[in-house]
Amino acid sequence: MILGILGGGQLGWMLGIAARRLGIECVFLDPAEHCTADLIGDRIRADYDDAEALSKLAGRCDVVTYEFENVPAGSAARLAEEVDVRPGWKSLETSQDRLVEKSFLAEHGVPVPAFAAVEDLASLEAAVAEVGLPAVLKTRRGGYDGKGQAVLRQPEDLEPGFASIGERPAILESMIDFDLEASVLVARGADGATEAWGPIRNQHARGILRRSDCPAPDVSPGAATAMLEHAERLARALDHCGVLTVEFFVRGDDVLANEIAPRVHNSGHLTIEHAETDQFENHVRAVTGLPLGSTASRLPHAMMLNAIGASPTDAELSAEGVATVDDQGFASTDATDGAPVYHDYRKKPRPGRKVGHLTAVSRDALDRLADRLTPVIPGSSTSHSTTSG
Repeated sequence: MILGILGGGQLGWMLGIAARRLGIECVFLDPAEHCTADLIGDRIRADYDDAEALSKLAGRCDVVTYEFENVPAGSAARLAEEVDVRPGWKSLETSQDRLVEKSFLAEHGVPVPAFAAVEDLASLEAAVAEVGLPAVLKTRRGGYDGKGQAVLRQPEDLEPGFASIGERPAILESMIDFDLEASVLVARGADGATEAWGPIRNQHARGILRRSDCPAPDVSPGAATAMLEHAERLARALDHCGVLTVEFFVRGDDVLANEIAPRVHNSGHLTIEHAETDQFENHVRAVTGLPLGSTASRLPHAMMLNAIGASPTDAELSAEGVATVDDQGFASTDATDGAPVYHDYRKKPRPGRKVGHLTAVSRDALDRLADRLTPVIPGSSTSHSTTSG
């Protein structure tokens, strides 16, 4: 079986590693000169809307998936005429537009922050009257890691805030005071069976994920149950096939959904070392029609630190006893109790860019290890974390 993947970044690379373990080879489509996924499979270098390249991909593959949700709608539709595309169009369409997404969540009984549509400055003023301030203005399409967003705290912020997002169609959302942010990843197979990983606490700074922990500290049993139930309900409602990620704001036992991603997710990287079957393998299993694997934890605790903007040196990693992962995903030492592992994406460093991640698993809580390793992993500090949506 050949799996086609739209996108050749680090998510594609890790999907390719998981696929190869299952005896499945991957072909990628990505326009970049160099891609992390080049380490693990063949690539068609072309724009995502290149009709000839899309037909070539469809002709080489049994099924196509994607590593990011902003796949051009026309490209996905064209591929679907020739080959199965999983997750399907409903998941892609819902997640590409924040207004459609929030409306879908609310319609299916998932609590969300108050929101309103914005088309121009006049409708922004009306949205503020409805939602109130402070609030977050987000472009309806595009934007990630805090891009395409503006925080509005007072009436004087409306005009410059709207200008800062390019005066594009947007959604205004109430700013939420919350205890923590958490994500739930659920895999749904072609047969409708589901497997989920436990809630993961996520800590951001300047809109970028810096650290994730599982099981999510300070999440009550009631909140954890609610998040899992919401995620599984949404996967069924979308008739989703593959991994679906749902991000939540948590306040005591109450949870509010922030957004969904119809794909493998940065916060789920820790499942590689933590779970019997990680997010990448279960996504590949789902989209290719294989039975899902168990998501049970190998050890009680897991932590991930993102490297942002620059990678640690080999000498720094060696001094801390950190194992490294090769091009095929094999660690230089076993990820046993407390042994951290660094995954280098082989990407050119630049400010704000995710260039790698470190994962550690243990029988005990990992805060002390995090304190030791955060200075070694560039950009992983959560000291500037925000408490708003």
